Amino acid sequence: MGALDGLKILDLSQILAGPYCTMVLGDLGAEVIKLEKLNGGDDTRQMGPFVNGESTSFFQINRNKKSITVNLKTDEGKEVFYRLAKEVDVIVENYRPGVAASLKIGYEDIKKINPGIIYCSISGYGQTGPYSHKGGFDLVAQGMSSLMSITGEKGGRPLKSGVAVYDIGAGITAAYAILAAYVHKLKTGNGQHVDLSLAEIGLPWFAWEAAAYFANGTIPTATGHRHRALAPYQAFRTKSSYFMLGCGNQRNWEKFCIEVIDRPGWIRDPRFIDNKMRIENIEILEKEIESILIEHDTKYWTERCEKAGVPAGPINNFDEAMNDPHYLARDMVQEVDHPVIGKMKMIGIPTKLSETPGEIRSASPVLGQHTLEVLRSLGYTEEEINQLEGNKVISKANVNETL
Repeated sequence: MGALDGLKILDLSQILAGPYCTMVLGDLGAEVIKLEKLNGGDDTRQMGPFVNGESTSFFQINRNKKSITVNLKTDEGKEVFYRLAKEVDVIVENYRPGVAASLKIGYEDIKKINPGIIYCSISGYGQTGPYSHKGGFDLVAQGMSSLMSITGEKGGRPLKSGVAVYDIGAGITAAYAILAAYVHKLKTGNGQHVDLSLAEIGLPWFAWEAAAYFANGTIPTATGHRHRALAPYQAFRTKSSYFMLGCGNQRNWEKFCIEVIDRPGWIRDPRFIDNKMRIENIEILEKEIESILIEHDTKYWTERCEKAGVPAGPINNFDEAMNDPHYLARDMVQEVDHPVIGKMKMIGIPTKLSETPGEIRSASPVLGQHTLEVLRSLGYTEEEINQLEGNKVISKANVNETL
């Protein structure tokens, strides 16, 4: 039994932020019903690469979910939605603000029939404010929040993060916000509206930048491969490649000088005597360190750092990361069986709970795979289901639902 066993979620979201949120909750035991549009479903289903016609992008972030297809623009479709909304604890949607209300499926509509509903809205700029009407995307949020201005090399072209950090961040933030609201519901019986914005969720991550800006007005700039406030804490070139070195405190720095590179004199060198001076002389320090590291390969230096207790590690490509023995031992790569794709690997579950561990119970569903199952559970008769299908309110799955 998962930690969230008994929590029921109706997921109207698509692409990444919302589906990532509901996947996290599903991994922990929640029942997630994913409501998709008839024509194509979640837009991620049209994103490649494809295996046997199924999107592997969709596959990676929609496990542990049931898929139903409903046309919410019809009265019959709304009735299906309302029946579901009465039974679930949580609804997650990522429509542009105002769209859900126009469809009569917004928070104000649903709380009338389910006062305990936790209704989570994920949008580009939130439900209020001068930008609330705008559509939002991860890269736009990275730009607006200043992330791109501090990513990359100083004076260079602004660079985005290597992954959709704000989409994923919004999903994670939504997950913990929903759980906080759920705890409140368990105490009081009352639901609430959770309003999340891609443009805002990353701002609290700028801790070091905010420290400098609000203290003395310093506007942060890109620092490339270096840490903003610690040195040496960055990527260094070795004979074979680059590796990451993290001397996050004075003790690590001293152990690095003495036990790793055999330069004990640097500890007393006024240029490097403390973190403040090392930051001021980082250009010189980097050249001095790399003149030593270039003599041996990354494996040699990471092993010496490990022996000395100095944080360090390789800069892997994705193939190397997915085959790292530590990740494999921690079940961070798992293989599941999909009814159309067949056997395929996916990223595992990072939360390790001793009593109620997360579990990949099922692969991502094919479009509408559970429509009949869910409608029957709501009390619809076979005749009513056939009529809904004939009226293009629902569609049935492309594969046998027993798979």
